[in-house]
Amino acid sequence: MIRGIFSSGYFAAKRVGRSIEKKFADKNIVAWFDNPDRERLRLDYALDKNSLVLDVGGYKGQWASDIFAMYLCRVYVFEPVKKFADDIKVRFKNNDHITTFAIGLGGKTRQDCIHLRDDGSSVFGAGSSEETVQITDIAQFMDDQVIRTVDLMKINIEGGEYELLERLIETGLVQSIKNLQVQFHRFVPDAESRMTNIQQKLGKTHRLTYQYRFVWENWQLK
Repeated sequence: MIRGIFSSGYFAAKRVGRSIEKKFADKNIVAWFDNPDRERLRLDYALDKNSLVLDVGGYKGQWASDIFAMYLCRVYVFEPVKKFADDIKVRFKNNDHITTFAIGLGGKTRQDCIHLRDDGSSVFGAGSSEETVQITDIAQFMDDQVIRTVDLMKINIEGGEYELLERLIETGLVQSIKNLQVQFHRFVPDAESRMTNIQQKLGKTHRLTYQYRFVWENWQLK
């Protein structure tokens, strides 16, 4: 989540004035929050009731709720933290179009340790407590579910986006995804170089429609 990227930097700057904000806050974060169309960018897609959307990193399910409300599309929500996954299941228990999977998607199937920090929960860093979670290879999941086309995949998984995107590219499955909305995170080792490498490879199959580096960006299939 964006909140996990910078904690107090941007909002503290907002309280004391624009000059300090510009000096101390990341310019991409400032630009994102200053953009009045930022929510439209995250929801404005050519979707309908037959579309399949993958919400990878569901947290409380708000984005899934918003995208469903606009298009009545099918939404698969992935949330490995048990409490969050249970809450999402309860939230959408009467909605047959939204399915919750209590797993994370990644580059290989395994169990991993996640550090709990609310919307910043991650396998990287530390947290107030830890939980063992299930990570499933994206290629295995798509094969098991017989998924041939994904109209939109939103990825916000606190550092796990690198291995997930690298796996999609490695297997060629990236070409089955019409739109990739992703938030990259800086705290992963070699984040800058890995992100650049992923973006260069995505450019072969997709075109960039908007970008706020390490905040949000979207790639559309050519």
